[in-house]
Amino acid sequence: MGGKWKGLILFALQDGPVRFGELRRAVPGISERVLITQLREMEATGLLHREVYHQVPPKVEYSLTAFGHSLNNAMAPLGEWGEEHLERIEAIPWDDLG
Repeated sequence: MGGKWKGLILFALQDGPVRFGELRRAVPGISERVLITQLREMEATGLLHREVYHQVPPKVEYSLTAFGHSLNNAMAPLGEWGEEHLERIEAIPWDDLG
């Protein structure tokens, strides 16, 4: 679950299947290449399911597996903490800490 994007992707998938374009809009700042890589890693670890519909135009949907839902539930308190302290977190000069 490393990286800054996977948590955001999990959150974006919590309410049901999402198409790639919708997912990219739901995770602002992520490049298409990085999103594809993250989705492949998450699929390989069993966190999400990729459903390909063989139609024209092609349609692909991503959804959480039971394993992915359980991780989302485990991360919920951390997300609540982040929302509660967002102002303080955003004020930290992260670039100066490195």
